[in-house]
Amino acid sequence: MRKGRIERKTKETSILVEVDLDGTGDYAISTGIGFLDHMVEQFSRHSLIDVSLKVDGDLHVDQHHTTEDSAIALGQALAQALSEKAGIGRYGEAHSPMDETLARVVLDISGRPYLVWKARFTQEKLGEWDTELIEHWFHSVAQSAGLTLHCQVLYGSNNHHICEALYKGFARAMRQAVELDTRKGGAVPSTKGQLGG
Repeated sequence: MRKGRIERKTKETSILVEVDLDGTGDYAISTGIGFLDHMVEQFSRHSLIDVSLKVDGDLHVDQHHTTEDSAIALGQALAQALSEKAGIGRYGEAHSPMDETLARVVLDISGRPYLVWKARFTQEKLGEWDTELIEHWFHSVAQSAGLTLHCQVLYGSNNHHICEALYKGFARAMRQAVELDTRKGGAVPSTKGQLGG
């Protein structure tokens, strides 16, 4: 049972997140930011990772703490569910088209967090969500889950499509990386015998 559950409470946010790596893409997402909800729903549905995420954040201040803390908690839950990472594929990659946009996401569940971000937005908001927070969300997930994560928009012009293609690409890459490979016989996919150290 590869499941993770994280409760995170600070003066800025109160968060409960649960994930199941062997799920079917079921989700229940409530962050208080509609577009962020939509993107995490896309992540769950296309990764087949069940995600339950409830956030009460200080949205009267701005969206930064809710965005950052929810990504940290989600990453921690993924890391908890992965445990020693035994038998996983480890690597994942996806090209994700959405109309005129094409995004590429490549990742390694390495335990060495790093984000390479090659995407930009030409408007300040998607719905009510500040687009400058999108890169920060990916950075926070990569840091807390221990991912080496490369996100690139190869081309595209519609900001909604750009964002959604990135999230769907991330989802499909994660689906590959977390899946168990029976040929590995439960071994950690590293010549070191461990990941992240």
